Parts: sequence; C-alpha cells; structure tokens
Amino acid sequence: MRFVVYGAGAVGGTLAGLLADAGYEVRLVARGAHLAVIRRDGLRVLSPAGSRTYRLPATDAPGDLDWRPGDVVLLGVKGAQTSAAVRALAACADSGTPVVCVQNGVANERTALRRFADVYGVCVMFPATHVTPGVVVAHCAPVPGILDIGRYPHGVDGTAEAIAEAFRAATFHSVLRPDVMRWKYRKLLTNLSNAVEAVCGRLPAGAEVVARLRAEGEAVLRAAGIAFASESEDAERRGDILRRQPVEGQSRDGSSSWQSLARGTGSVETDYLNGEIVLLGRLHGVPTPVNAHAQRVANAHARAGARPGTRSLAEFMAGV
Repeated sequence: MRFVVYGAGAVGGTLAGLLADAGYEVRLVARGAHLAVIRRDGLRVLSPAGSRTYRLPATDAPGDLDWRPGDVVLLGVKGAQTSAAVRALAACADSGTPVVCVQNGVANERTALRRFADVYGVCVMFPATHVTPGVVVAHCAPVPGILDIGRYPHGVDGTAEAIAEAFRAATFHSVLRPDVMRWKYRKLLTNLSNAVEAVCGRLPAGAEVVARLRAEGEAVLRAAGIAFASESEDAERRGDILRRQPVEGQSRDGSSSWQSLARGTGSVETDYLNGEIVLLGRLHGVPTPVNAHAQRVANAHARAGARPGTRSLAEFMAGV
C-alpha cells in the first residue's frame, strides 16, 4: 500500500511523515511556497520528540505521479478545495482508487463519491499546526492524534482495516467506525466555533457564542434527521489520549481556520463548517442566525487579509 497525501498541511504533512517512519511509501501533492520548500529542503515535522526532515517526492500535479494498483489517496485539503482536487485525481487515478477524506466538514466524502467508488471518511482529532512553508507541527505525544475511519456513506471493509492498521503503525489511535459520519457530524458541531476563534483569538471558557452556534447546529441536524455522536461519546473517545506537550519554539495558537488567516490565504473553511449548518437550516426551515453571521464575518475577515485574533468578541457579535 502506497499513500498519496493530497494536501500536505498540518494534518496531511504530519501524517505523511509518520507513515514514512512506519515504513510506508508516501507521495505528496502540495502547492505554492510550501511545495517549493519541501522540494528544496524537505518536509520538516516538529513534535514534542524533536524535529525530523522527510525527503518525500512532491508535486503540485497528481498527473505527474506514477499511479499504481494499491495506491490510496489521503485527501487533506480544505473543503473549498476538495472539488478541484477530486477532478484532478479523476483525470489520472483509476476510479477504483480508495479516496480517504482526512478532513473536517461533512461534504468532502459526497464530492469524492461522484468520481470514485471507494470513499472513506475519517473523524480527525489531531492538534497540529501549519503556518510556515515547509514546516508542520504535531502537538501531542506519544499519540499525535485519533483517526477513526469508515466507508462512506456507511460500513467498513478490508481496505478500511488496512488503512486503520497503517494509521496505528504511524502511532495514531484508529478504530473502524461503520457509522463514521455520525462521528464527523459531532466533529462538525465542535468546529462551529473555529470562525469566531480565528477572528477573535482563543475564546473564554463557556463563551455564550459557542453554546449558541452549537445549539443551532444540533437543532438543524435533528430537523434534517441526521444522527450525530453525543458530547459524552466524544469525550469518552478522546479520554486522556491526546496529551499536549511543549514543542520547542512553537505554540498552537488556533484551529485550522486561525492558521489559514495566519498564512494569509485569503480564505477560511467556514463555508463548509458554519455554512453547512446554514445550508441545512435553509433546506429544513430552521433559523441559523448566529452561524450565518459567523460565516459572513469570518469570510470578510479573510478576504480583507486581516490577521487572526484581531477583533474583540463584542465586535464580532455586533449585528447578530
């Protein structure tokens, strides 16, 4: 089994390095300055254990890869980039190539299933950071993250087990989840606060806006008849597995949305987090004013090229 990691950011890049450590052959698809540094200096993965540099073949065009039977795609791009990534993959990879969505949000798997027959969802619990080109940071040890996997839309099979085994060999916790989307919808609810955190910085414990965002989300999912894991199930799964430890010279200042603003990408993934709740609310007649507001404000903040954490919570919530 060879892995093609499409999107070598915080999650994809760290996962690629650890899979290589476990003896798996890995190829990267990356872009821009990040790709340039990887090609020149290698991919540097920082962790509580220290620093390692990986010289992995990398390209910005999946058609450049020598595709083989048994290749598995690990899709690590943001939700807004999934459609383009899947189109690029479909132009060069066999339609039977397994595509594994190691991503936040719940729309990626459906997009991949339009072009590929074997699609897998992963519920990602993995504190990692990518701000500097060529560098990714894993913040937990000895287990860097939890990557539970299942087929989309439901079920498990031998391929899912083989991928879970590879994740475990790379020191992750990974179990098979025939209902993996139920867990990904819980993660979606957790990620609804990313937009506020990205714009305002870390939120105070028990922030009212977080409760309002998630209450809207739960109401929408219930109206849509979509099952989601409970908070208690999520807490039990996490347990004390993810132990954050210092990484020399590094801090984890925010979520993936915060990191997008820090890199000045001009966009955040809020359309596929808060925007998913807004979409479902409109489809099922459930008001979602707080999520719609968070989506608008975060997108405007990103388009303006503003730095993360530069507005007060009161400024963010004005007009809700």
